[in-house]
Amino acid sequence: MTGLQIPASAQGPWPAPAKLNLFLHITGRRADGYHTLQTVFQFLDYGDRLYFDVRKDAAIHRHGGPAGLAPQVDLCVRAARLLRQHTGSRKGIDIYNEKIIPTGGGLGGGSSDAATSLVVLNRLWGLDLDSIELAALGLQLGADVPVFIHGQAAWAEGVGEILTPVTLPEPWYLVVNPVVSISTADIFSDVELTRDTPGMTIRDFLSGGGHNDCETVVRRMYPEVGAVIDWLNGYATARMTGTGGCVFAAFETEARARTVERQVPQEWSRFVARGVNRSPLLAAIT
Repeated sequence: MTGLQIPASAQGPWPAPAKLNLFLHITGRRADGYHTLQTVFQFLDYGDRLYFDVRKDAAIHRHGGPAGLAPQVDLCVRAARLLRQHTGSRKGIDIYNEKIIPTGGGLGGGSSDAATSLVVLNRLWGLDLDSIELAALGLQLGADVPVFIHGQAAWAEGVGEILTPVTLPEPWYLVVNPVVSISTADIFSDVELTRDTPGMTIRDFLSGGGHNDCETVVRRMYPEVGAVIDWLNGYATARMTGTGGCVFAAFETEARARTVERQVPQEWSRFVARGVNRSPLLAAIT
C-alpha cells in the first residue's frame, strides 16, 4: 500500500493470499439463517502482505488495510483480539497491511488477512495452538477463514467450514474486476437467490460440473459484472468468484493469460496469477 511506513523491527512480509471459488452452489438455508453450500477453494499466488511488530504494551493497532474501514471492525484487529481473549495473552501488536486484494471482489481478502493474523500471532505470541483450534477461532470471524488457516485447496460444504483437501490443476488465471464492491450479505438475502441446488460430488466437479448460484442475482444488481462475464467468455469459460464482483478464466500458460489481459478494456482492473493448491502462507510458516 503506497505510503505505508513499516518499521525495521516488524516481521514480514507474511502472505495473505487471495482465493477463487471455482464454483458455488447454494444447497439450502438453515434455521439460523446461514446458507449451506458446496464450493471449491483454490489459492492464488497473489494477495495482501502483512507485517507484525510485537509491542511492549497490550495495545493492538492496525496500519494500512482497507480504505475507509474502521480499525475496530477490521478482521486483522478482530482476529488479534479474539486470539488474546481465547488464550489470556496480554501481548500487543502493531499490524501493517499492504492491501492489494480488492475489497468486495469475492477474493476473500478480509478472511485471508484474519487467517494470516491468527497464524502469525500464534507464533509471535508463543501460544502454540494447533491449526484445528485456530480454524475454530477463525470460523467465528467468517466462514472462509478456516480454509486459509489450513492452507490446502479444498472441497467445502456446510457453511464453508467442512473441508476436504483436493488436488487440482494449477492453471494461470486472468482475474478481471469491474471495480464494484459487492456486499455478500445483500446477495445472500436476495429473495431471488437459488437456495435448493442439488448436491453433487467431487467427481462431478472434476468432470466439469458446477456453476455459481449467485451469478443471476449479481448480474441483475450489478450489470457491469455481467458485462465482464460476457466479455471474458469470448476467450475462455468465465466464472464469478464468490458473490463477485471479480470474474476469472483459466489458461494453460501465463503467456496466453497475459495475451488476453492486454485486451481487457481499460475501465476494468485486472491481474494474472497462478492458481496454487498449497497456500503461500502455509509455505511461509513451515
